[in-house]
Amino acid sequence: MFARVVSLRQWLQRRWLYPCISILTIGFVTVSQPQIGQAAEWWQLLIQGAQIVQLSNMSDAQEASLGLQTNQSLLSGKVQVSQNQAVNSYIDRIGQKLARNSARPNIRYTFQVVEDDAINAFATMGGFVYINTGTIKAADNEAQLAGVIGHEIGHITGRHAVQHLKQAAITQGISSLAGVDRDTYVQMAVQLALTLPNSRQDEYDADRRGLTTMIRTGYAPTAMPEFMKKLMRGNSAPEFLSSHPAVSERVNNLQKMISPAYKSRTEGLNANTYKQNLRSFF
Repeated sequence: MFARVVSLRQWLQRRWLYPCISILTIGFVTVSQPQIGQAAEWWQLLIQGAQIVQLSNMSDAQEASLGLQTNQSLLSGKVQVSQNQAVNSYIDRIGQKLARNSARPNIRYTFQVVEDDAINAFATMGGFVYINTGTIKAADNEAQLAGVIGHEIGHITGRHAVQHLKQAAITQGISSLAGVDRDTYVQMAVQLALTLPNSRQDEYDADRRGLTTMIRTGYAPTAMPEFMKKLMRGNSAPEFLSSHPAVSERVNNLQKMISPAYKSRTEGLNANTYKQNLRSFF
């Protein structure tokens, strides 16, 4: 019973309380600072409050549209996408297979390879996933690579980028008291994708979702924590691990989540086949 009460309260906060607070805060500031042109400013602030409410109730189509614009901005010079069709097709094949078994198989996913030797991967809203060439080269087998891709899909199925954007919009709105247009949302989404580490809770959630997706797809789930351990044994932790919280604890949690029934799986663990693919790509 207590759990139900807490869940209901949290649901009401997410769906109504926070957006209402944003609008009421905007209204209070407007009323307390009367000046020339107040009606126009009030209308701008009310539109902003409505935009924040819209972020809280973003549909799949709206998320995909904003994600597409974010992707276009990223590709305009912030990241360099590989022109190697073979490696792009390979990553897309793995990604689409995982996406079909994810918690959001109904949206369109786009998997892109970024020309960067740093070991990193990230995702933006609307189904866009980016994998560095350095990550592809660092993996020992396809299952390890699938674990990284599955983790990023987990961020999308958890709608983490949407939540971050909503929080950023509310913060900017309260501090600047200015209308936020769509281009500003895109700029904010790009910054969030490139510079803001995910929270501890988001990383654990993406790990759990990614592991579940791997198991549903048929990959050996043990590869996911093994890849993290492999990178931790290096001279220095790569960017996408060092900026994420408690990697050793994440490894332990993943290992605990893997049922003994799945620990004997070998799908995707063939290192020789993977190395042959790498030689054909790079």
